[in-house]
Amino acid sequence: MLFFYIALLVLIVIAQIKIFTKAGKPGIAAIVPIWNLVVLCEICGKSPVWVVLLCIPIVNFICILILLNDLSTVFGKGGGFTLGLIFLGPIFFLILGFGSAQYIGPPAAPTAA
Repeated sequence: MLFFYIALLVLIVIAQIKIFTKAGKPGIAAIVPIWNLVVLCEICGKSPVWVVLLCIPIVNFICILILLNDLSTVFGKGGGFTLGLIFLGPIFFLILGFGSAQYIGPPAAPTAA
């Protein structure tokens, strides 16, 4: 069972390296514990303050759902892909990293008139 868990973690890290690289961020960030969350927030267009929110119980669950939705959006995927990231994360991270999805970036913030 431990071998399965370690193999799953290695697959997730490899997928994150590819995702970060596609988004123009350093792939090595996927290996460094807090830095990977900061980079994920940057990719999704969120403030690095979100890393603090991810440390608060219950709030972190909601924040992760939002980040996964934003992650699928910045790669041009829809709500169905978000559900895949939530329920079958490792598989969909691999699809995102090694698939044909292109990083389009977060939606532009509305400007004041």
